[in-house]
Amino acid sequence: MDVLVLIDRLEELVEEARSFPGFGNTAMVDRDAAFDVIDQMRQTIPEELKQARWIVKERQAMLDEARSESDRIVRQAQEEAEKMVSEEQILKRAEQRGAEIMEDARRREREIRLGAEDYADDVLASLEDNLGRLLEAVQRGRSQLQGAPEE
Repeated sequence: MDVLVLIDRLEELVEEARSFPGFGNTAMVDRDAAFDVIDQMRQTIPEELKQARWIVKERQAMLDEARSESDRIVRQAQEEAEKMVSEEQILKRAEQRGAEIMEDARRREREIRLGAEDYADDVLASLEDNLGRLLEAVQRGRSQLQGAPEE
């Protein structure tokens, strides 16, 4: 379940709480329901953290794959170059092609790495935003439970 949905649910509990006449913002909240929502939040947040960790792991796997592919291409270019040592012109072409392949592999690795980092940063920023909203909702709920006036 999404943390934002749980925050909304906790906020509804606080908003729907029965007020005590003559006691300002003091209200009675169903503790079991509130604790149930908080428990669900505790279960949901680690799942979102797992997703962020998975993204980082996937990013590393993509980088490793790009490096492996780059190494394979370089080895292939070197093998081709070694086979053609007798012909200098062909050897020069192979070296030039190897350099082009290396540059292309480096460019692809950079693109993959930057894209993965951007994606991971977006997910972590979203998680940070969700956690901030959760903290605000919990603080509002606690303030209302303690009878503090809303800002």
